[in-house]
Amino acid sequence: MMSASEPWLTLGRSFEKSLEIVRHPAKEVWVVPGTDGPCAFVILDMHGAFTGYVQTICVRPDERGRGLGTRLLGWAEARIFRESPNVFLCVSSFNPGALRLYERLGYAVVGTLDDYIVRGHAEVLMRKTRGPWREFATRS
Repeated sequence: MMSASEPWLTLGRSFEKSLEIVRHPAKEVWVVPGTDGPCAFVILDMHGAFTGYVQTICVRPDERGRGLGTRLLGWAEARIFRESPNVFLCVSSFNPGALRLYERLGYAVVGTLDDYIVRGHAEVLMRKTRGPWREFATRS
């Protein structure tokens, strides 16, 4: 699904690289099954500086526009918020529809990484938060 659709085509994500990402042992991969195979999936990274990073959210092209991605992201947020007060994600600057969706869902732009993956485009780092780590840690 990734290597055959946007934004991954523009990002130059090959099938082999996509498979490597999906199979990475440190990532959590959650799949939404359909009657004819997976219709969506999300990859989470719960380690590192940005604990609670939504690395990839992918909806099969014929399943898009029905709210499945929004529901999948809501599920991912609930899963992340059990262990972190923050959800992070990146969106490519050439994907304005996704940027608008994430802003509508409560994400704020943290910064941009110019020419990070594709020359002439930026990856926009976004965050949705329930508060600082210090307060989260004292509640846990």
